[in-house]
Amino acid sequence: MTQRKGSQFAGLAVAIITPFRDDQLDVERLREQIDFQIEAGTQCIVPAGTTGESPTLSHDEHERVIAETIAHVAGRVKVMAGTGSNSTAEALRLTRRAAAEGADATLQVAPYYNKPTQEGMYQHFRAIAEDIDIPVCVYNIPGRTGKNIEVETIQRLAELPGITMVKEATGSLDQCSAVLNTTDLTVLSGDDSLTLPMMSVGAEGVVSVAGNVVPSVMLEMVRAAQAGDYTTAAAVHHRLYSLCSKMLGLSTNPIPVKAAMQMLGRDTGELRLPMVALNDSERAILQETLMQFGLDSTLAGAMQTSGSAS
Repeated sequence: MTQRKGSQFAGLAVAIITPFRDDQLDVERLREQIDFQIEAGTQCIVPAGTTGESPTLSHDEHERVIAETIAHVAGRVKVMAGTGSNSTAEALRLTRRAAAEGADATLQVAPYYNKPTQEGMYQHFRAIAEDIDIPVCVYNIPGRTGKNIEVETIQRLAELPGITMVKEATGSLDQCSAVLNTTDLTVLSGDDSLTLPMMSVGAEGVVSVAGNVVPSVMLEMVRAAQAGDYTTAAAVHHRLYSLCSKMLGLSTNPIPVKAAMQMLGRDTGELRLPMVALNDSERAILQETLMQFGLDSTLAGAMQTSGSAS
């Protein structure tokens, strides 16, 4: 079996939300989120990614979220900092800062909007990988960036020592398989519902959104798959699939997961424009989905606490 370059990041990584209160960073709540994840067994925290609303963070806020996360984690688990950009110079600046703060790795989203050529993609990631000493996870999500990083480009990137992982969010099991067949990169699922299928062909874990809400259940599935117990893993997958498809399918990430965390008493639910909250009918569907998953007691407790506070 191929020894893959980023295997130390195998398992459950959670792309944590960025908590806001009155449109300001809520650092205390961020620390609570980190502790919740570590207590649940999450092996890697990913701040300032898509789920962390990085597009609407100022540069100072972006750096602060990462710095506060690294400081509060304090070496208890790994931190993979979201420091990608569609500007290579900005990605380099953010990544250098994260590395200096003590990040264990960097998550580098494919340059978005300006739609570089495949050679441009290669040169972008190469510039970052050759500039820093921490591992780079290439984040391929063409549904958001508008451009796929083709397998041939990933093969070239795999030849660089600093490129060790791919967060695979193309939705294509064929692309995942091709990367695994032709490189020694560690592949991490970028889609919660595709984690088990991808692990069945050699992926080593997930960077999860749903893990913000149910990290212990995500970890149960990942660990079962790692152990080769696909009967257990499949059972957990099907349970999670109903949650992920209904919750995450309600609106653009992180709108539904922030609403869920508000309902569970773990966040204010605040978003920044142009992200807007779920409407009443969507919230009703979400509440019912959380109850069907078995989070009804947590919901009831959160509502009681909210009522007492008011």
